[in-house]
Amino acid sequence: MPRPVQNIVVVGLGYVGLPLAAALSRHYAVTGLDVDGSRIDELRSGYDRTGELTEAQLREAPLQLTADPAQCPAADIYIVTVPTPIDADNRPDLSLVLAASRTVGAMIDGARRPIIVYESTVYPGVTEDLCGPALSAASGLVCGCDFTLGYSPERINPGDKVHSVDKITKVVAGSDAETLATLADLYGRITSDGVHRAASIKVAEAAKVIENAQRDINIAFMNEVAQISALLGLSIWDILAAAGTKWNFLPFQPGLVGGHCIGVDPYYLSHLAREMGHDPKVILSGRATNDGMADWLADRLHAARDNRGGSALVLGLTFKENVPDLRNSKVADVIAGLARRGHRVSVHDPLADPAEAMHEYGITLCDAPQGQFDLVLLAVPHDEYLAQGADKLAQYVAPKGVFVDLKNALGIDIDAFPTRVWTL
Repeated sequence: MPRPVQNIVVVGLGYVGLPLAAALSRHYAVTGLDVDGSRIDELRSGYDRTGELTEAQLREAPLQLTADPAQCPAADIYIVTVPTPIDADNRPDLSLVLAASRTVGAMIDGARRPIIVYESTVYPGVTEDLCGPALSAASGLVCGCDFTLGYSPERINPGDKVHSVDKITKVVAGSDAETLATLADLYGRITSDGVHRAASIKVAEAAKVIENAQRDINIAFMNEVAQISALLGLSIWDILAAAGTKWNFLPFQPGLVGGHCIGVDPYYLSHLAREMGHDPKVILSGRATNDGMADWLADRLHAARDNRGGSALVLGLTFKENVPDLRNSKVADVIAGLARRGHRVSVHDPLADPAEAMHEYGITLCDAPQGQFDLVLLAVPHDEYLAQGADKLAQYVAPKGVFVDLKNALGIDIDAFPTRVWTL
């Protein structure tokens, strides 16, 4: 039987934590905690910089918001949704999730026997073998006795209004039967697509990392096919259009694999595999292909300019279209590759935060493209660019210049286009 739940604290109010906290607040008393005070101020004013919630949705959510753990009430459930990135050597960086564990540990009221749930992506074993002990050390309480553990992997797709937290199947796992039943009831209240009770916390952790590793490998195959197609002088899009007529052909496409999930999670799985003495050849081969795609693309763009430098305009910097998320953007790597090859690069993105672009990548965003350029790359097909259409974007291309529609988003008629066109 599920235990009664009244108060919930959600730790981390980013792309994952904020929509989750808002959804839960329709059923429970929820406090959202984020160490970024400016983030809390923005949310209180009705502004969500991630674009996941509108001002109206924020106003309607009966959330308590704070940057101070001391202001959080004693809770029955704590949900940790902080990022789990990789370091410069592509190894898991668990510093944030462990810091959040220590913060939560200091807040636990053992008399309530709370559940601490992790939604952060980790490799199997992190929740029970690392986070549990960190909670015990910070609280002086015994895991399994004074508090229990749960895991429910996040499946947020930034900018996706169809597969939102209230419309997807939630995987849940608990360290005992009562915890599992409680989490199944909790998450079942906020999603219309039900819950899946995983056999264990480690199973749920593993399910999360292989979801994104699978996508990474499939995209890597498409990227390799695109590279082969380029050598053959064929369009990958023509090839995919033909192959896609088969009923069981998987509709993956080539492209730059950035963001916080697909480009990161496979390294968590491969790290664990190596720790266990297994060489994860397929996973790391896919990662190598996708990590190398930006430099390959920069080289191809340079070749399209007859290996000559010049002025270049890159449209879009975020890791995907129609979101402001700059985390692990591979477009930045393309820009760096063009600069190394002698191109003077201007960058425009209507959604990216200029201060964040400068801080993360040393890239200055222009307010609006001015003049014409030898090379124009539509790297991220934001709706704003697509609304302008191919003809208007072509005005940025200098005579004898090259226009590149990386994702074939405009469906350009190459023969009718006024300038040279190149695409994957």
